[in-house]
Amino acid sequence: MADYDLIIRGGEIHDGLGGPGYVGDVAIRDGRIAAVGQVAGTAREEIDAAGKIVTPGFVDIHTHYDGQATWEHRMAPSSNHGVTSVVMGNCGVGFAPCKPHQHEMLVELMEGVEDIPEVVMTTGLPWNWETFPEYLDALDQRRLDIDVAAQLPHSALRVYVMGERGARREAPTTADLAQMRALTAEAVRAGAMGVTTSRNLLHRTKAGELAPSLHSDEEELLALAGGLKDAGAGVYQLIPDIVGDASEEFGLMRRIAEMAERPLSFSLLQMPTGDPAGWRHSLRLLEEANADGVRIKAQVFPRPVGMLYGLDLSYHPFAYHPSFKPLLELPLAEKVKAMQDPHLRAQLLSEQPEDTNPVNIKTVNNFRFGFLMGDPPNYEPDEADRIDRQAALRGLSPHEYIYDILTENGGHNIIFMPGANYRDGNLDAARAMEAHPQTVLGLGDGGAHYGMICDASFPTFYLQNWVRDAQGDKRVDLGRAIRALSVEPARTVGLNDRGLLAVGYRADVNVIDLSQLKLHTPTIVRDLPAGGRRLRQVADGYVATVVKGEVTYRDGVHTGALPGRLVRGEQQAPVAA
Repeated sequence: MADYDLIIRGGEIHDGLGGPGYVGDVAIRDGRIAAVGQVAGTAREEIDAAGKIVTPGFVDIHTHYDGQATWEHRMAPSSNHGVTSVVMGNCGVGFAPCKPHQHEMLVELMEGVEDIPEVVMTTGLPWNWETFPEYLDALDQRRLDIDVAAQLPHSALRVYVMGERGARREAPTTADLAQMRALTAEAVRAGAMGVTTSRNLLHRTKAGELAPSLHSDEEELLALAGGLKDAGAGVYQLIPDIVGDASEEFGLMRRIAEMAERPLSFSLLQMPTGDPAGWRHSLRLLEEANADGVRIKAQVFPRPVGMLYGLDLSYHPFAYHPSFKPLLELPLAEKVKAMQDPHLRAQLLSEQPEDTNPVNIKTVNNFRFGFLMGDPPNYEPDEADRIDRQAALRGLSPHEYIYDILTENGGHNIIFMPGANYRDGNLDAARAMEAHPQTVLGLGDGGAHYGMICDASFPTFYLQNWVRDAQGDKRVDLGRAIRALSVEPARTVGLNDRGLLAVGYRADVNVIDLSQLKLHTPTIVRDLPAGGRRLRQVADGYVATVVKGEVTYRDGVHTGALPGRLVRGEQQAPVAA
């Protein structure tokens, strides 16, 4: 009889604590780490990790798999990049709680805010829940490739309590506030990781209506904090007003954290317009808060938060031009053929975009600040290659220049428009933010933005670009990078039973050939419910990924194993640790 279920032998172990790696073995039994170091004995299965690094499974605390986890078993693209645990329900949007007559409202909101096609949700969502505890019970029945944890979304909660008044962003009554507070506490006691909200004016329905949580006054946000306080558990996640005063926004977040007596995290980016160093002010306020014992973390991203444009994606320069509307639902090859007609070309180039949602108009016009994405993708492009500048060199308008590029390569060319975290042609702000002791890596957004963003691949980018390939003071130490991808995000949300390769911890493990790690350009697949399309981004170099002791991926290919489950609430660190 074997001593262990699995032994990973001879790899360079990076245990998540941040120190230097060392060569050794990792033994697993009953879904837990049983031994680390020089391990004698036998196992039912062994993995030869010589020349590879062995790390804890990665944790992404900012995803939107709320729908995908109900209709699909694989949480891709996150699970393609070494991620073994995710937290969803961010940005105040999700699918629970929800009364039967409110389904359409939440679908419209998710379609606009998170770019999930309406037909995908109406086809895929089983709606076998109403309350948030019932939603958790439904997730409990699912078998997945990774673990998922859910948060209570403010917009859904507001509509559930207030109905149409909530959707119209009317002020809540005292009774409304009391019910929101009570339902927040109920959700956390049932296993929600916490509560989330958004103050980002870009968060709108597809038609342009603001998300219900926007413009909620402080009393309402504090009511949610009160629910966490009553439950004595949970975390508060918030997207601040990106155009608001940073000091005022941080002051509000600090008051929320103080009221809740629980940890809070918020998204922090270097914005492409406005004060280029505004993020530094937020970091100073963050330091002051933590020095005073107020537990706040900033979620940051190690590359640009940007957009992808293409003829087969949600946005491209002509997507809202009147003459393009008849082409919208055509297969890609037919779109390309139609656009090669010189008469249609002249017509499209003569038009302006039209839509009821001002965000859509601004988005399509921003393509001129983008770059043609190659393979492998370059997330720190030279500003000289920007579309408007390349067009000017040729004496063309940006639309004239990009038109033919979009129809080349069978219409598969992608334009990358780096937004936040990219300024003056570099990612220096992103590098500085990720190095700060009060920040945590996140913002992967897996499960959302199916046709415009593919940021769930950030662990691969981080290891490839900042650890292996960066030079000088821009390089991130490998041990610290593994800590940033594993135990730090895990502890931020209370998943204290994972993120380390130590006895008693969850046996979530990656075996990675760092020398061969390579991130490929995103591609479109049509494998969502009703044939919906989404961006996928694969990577080379992941030799094996292990979840709860079972090998789920070998060389990037799913083994069929589905050991992932719903995680309910805060998890305690193993006693043996």
